[in-house]
Parts: sequence; structure tokens; C-alpha cells
Amino acid sequence: MDIEEFRRVLREVLSEEFGHGTAEMGKRWEGGEVVLRPGKEGTAEKKIALDAFFHKIVMIRDKLRVLEQRLNAHDKLTDAEKVQLQAYITACYGTLTTFNILFARREDGFAGSSGKDDE
Repeated sequence: MDIEEFRRVLREVLSEEFGHGTAEMGKRWEGGEVVLRPGKEGTAEKKIALDAFFHKIVMIRDKLRVLEQRLNAHDKLTDAEKVQLQAYITACYGTLTTFNILFARREDGFAGSSGKDDE
């Protein structure tokens, strides 16, 4: 196995283990952009490619999942501490449900404390 093959296999294993990179953006959003228009007159607006923005949202989701896994596996935290920290992670998921419209598959998006989309 050469180094490139090893890297590919390693990426696949990590992706399967941590759930990275499995989300797709909805087709209607492809080629779109996010436009940030300031309220201050004379200030230039900022445009961001929607696929780059979506990638950042997916990375937040993936990092929250890793944090959740590490929290649950932590051997020095009490169960009460784990529950308290898990509640913060769940609240983060709930806050991010606004971005669920960007996901091609609903199950790839965020769910808050109710387990449903909080939109």
C-alpha cells in the first residue's frame, strides 16, 4: 500500500468513526451565495459562496458530534457532569436548526432537545 492509498483508507475510517463529510447540500442551493448586507450605509456587502458556508456548518456539526463522543467516553467526569454538558451540546444543535434547510436529507441536519427540527 502506497502513502496515498493509506491516506485514503485513513480518511474513510475516520469519516465512518466520526460521521464526517456525509452530508450533502440540497440541489436548489447549489451555486448560491450568502449575502451579508450591513445596516450602515456606505459599507460594502460581503458575499460568501453557499457551498463554502454549508461546509462550515457541516464542520460545526461534526465537531459537536466528536465533542459529544469524547464527553460520553470521559472517565473522570461524573454522570451528572456529563448530563449537564450534554445539555449544552443539545442546545447548540437546537440553535443550529435554522440551517437544516440547506441539507439534502433531513436526517443529516440538526435536532434540538425535542428531537425535531426547532424551526
